Amino acid sequence: MTDVHLLPPNLPAPPDDGACDHLTGLRFPALPLPATDGRSVDVSGLAGRTVLYVYPRTGTPGVPLPQDWDIIPGARGCTPQSCAFRDHHAELGALGARVFGLSTQTTPQQAEAAARLHLPFALLSDSGGELARALRLPTFEVPGEDQPLLRRVTMVVTDAVIEKVFYPVFPPDQNAAEVMDWLRQPEA
Repeated sequence: MTDVHLLPPNLPAPPDDGACDHLTGLRFPALPLPATDGRSVDVSGLAGRTVLYVYPRTGTPGVPLPQDWDIIPGARGCTPQSCAFRDHHAELGALGARVFGLSTQTTPQQAEAAARLHLPFALLSDSGGELARALRLPTFEVPGEDQPLLRRVTMVVTDAVIEKVFYPVFPPDQNAAEVMDWLRQPEA
């Protein structure tokens, strides 16, 4: 079994295909999503800054990853990305940002990961794909998965407007540090 906490060497970097170029400046859609803490969260209704990192799926120890997962550019690294946001959660909060993760996994699947990884923030489920369609988020298909998976993108949403987009996100374990660097900029 491959350790889902570690990124293997020589992962293929995802190309910047322009699939998220339209997001900066968009108003975030009013769409409540179920959260792992039992709430329903509508990012568009949150005042201030929200960091929303979007990822394909978290791996579960003892459960094999989808076939050829490591050769799909940008697929591998959801657990290391979540752990990096966990490890930098207090710093992100000190920079005025709340954090959520988002995938198309169900809330029970995400709740397992959130508990196992000791995440101090909630994961949001877009299992029906409503947010992905509303924002035209990029997806990819994987044999054996019953729905398209979201490509990795991180958005900084301020008062319901997408202010900054990180895409493609690579390597995923460095994304939280990139977001913090951007938040520290005087013009951010």
